Amino acid sequence: MPIDLRQVAAIAGMSGLFKVVKPTRTGVIVESLEENPKNLVAQARHRMSLLDEISIYTIDKEGTVPLAQVFDLMHQKYGDKLPLGDKPDNEDYKNLLADVLPEYDEERVYVSDMKKLVSWYYIVKDFVGFKEAEATAPEAEAEEGKEERA
Repeated sequence: MPIDLRQVAAIAGMSGLFKVVKPTRTGVIVESLEENPKNLVAQARHRMSLLDEISIYTIDKEGTVPLAQVFDLMHQKYGDKLPLGDKPDNEDYKNLLADVLPEYDEERVYVSDMKKLVSWYYIVKDFVGFKEAEATAPEAEAEEGKEERA
């Protein structure tokens, strides 16, 4: 997948996202993903979830889609700016997710999840970044091979 979320975490009760820096004896040192990053120690009492392990419920046979794949679909479709106004309502969030992931499970994915998804998307875009699709590399090598043979 074009985005690596293995070191990005959400901590229950704290807004924003955090980059896992290194483990300690009693927890993990994390750095906030914001303009002025702050370091803190997330201890065992904090509920921490790595974004790489989070998925969105779907109604297809797979049952879920990894968050990284949803972010990638959002980035491919909309780039840096999602089609939401200044004060989007619940229907705006539902339409956005239905547009990106038509098979999402409407009964198990709540609007609060969608709001978090949008918020996290912008943080990941700004502080983690999206990589270019890897499919372009083999095509470029094939083109180079044709030029060398000519």
